[in-house]
Amino acid sequence: MIDYYLLTKPGILLGNLVPFAAGFLLASKGSFNPWLFIVTVIGLTLIMASSCVFNNYINRHVDKKMERTKKRALVTGLISARHAIIYAVILGLAGFVLLYTYTNVLTVAVAALGFFVYVVLYSILKGHTIYGTAIGSVSGAVPPIVGYCAVSNQLDAGAWVLFAMLVLWQMPHFFAIAVYHFDDYKKAELPLLPIVKGMMRTKIQMMLYIAAFLVASLLLTAFEYTGYVYLGVAMSVGLAWLGLCVKGFSSEDDQLWGRRMFQMSLVVIMAICFVIPLDRA
Repeated sequence: MIDYYLLTKPGILLGNLVPFAAGFLLASKGSFNPWLFIVTVIGLTLIMASSCVFNNYINRHVDKKMERTKKRALVTGLISARHAIIYAVILGLAGFVLLYTYTNVLTVAVAALGFFVYVVLYSILKGHTIYGTAIGSVSGAVPPIVGYCAVSNQLDAGAWVLFAMLVLWQMPHFFAIAVYHFDDYKKAELPLLPIVKGMMRTKIQMMLYIAAFLVASLLLTAFEYTGYVYLGVAMSVGLAWLGLCVKGFSSEDDQLWGRRMFQMSLVVIMAICFVIPLDRA
């Protein structure tokens, strides 16, 4: 059973729960519905688990080329491709039925869009285009919007700002992973930015995305969704991330720097998502 559990990429599932909760609580405006929260998070988690299993199935031939993925159950044969597909379908159907039953059509549509982008576009295209990271950032920005729409049943300015923030955050986050695991990705011949365009181009883009993320994070306060405590926290962690990015231009060990950038990106998103519901305007 542990192999089926690992096939869902539990790290990704857990990592997305905090942004989801931030979107849900922001839309709740102090009126928290615990039942709606529980059924939505279970439904979304099942859908994300399904998409991760499909991703593992689609990329199993690439995974066998990399050290950190070559022992996955689909690569080693511990789980057959047929069983993986059945497992993914069951997870996905259960998740969508749950969301359809207890939330609203908009929430289901947003979740379906994220599922489609991750499974069909990202999983298939990431091995063929340098823009795979950008495609993946769209699906990665969906969880907080699912939480937001489950409560509000609308895509207003708050939802779009959250979406923009998550997309802009994920680009340097993904690039940091690509730099950190440069040798593994190069061995697998994946067309990622640092491999195709080089480290300097990657570092410049990371700096620009972080700067854009900082601007986007201001908008929650500018549109009066959050207060100045949130703004102070967002600016503090965002500027620290930007400062670490700038230091990368003089780094002597890019992979070590990439690891630190990855770790800092997690600090940034966790800090911001924790403070959003605590400092509503």
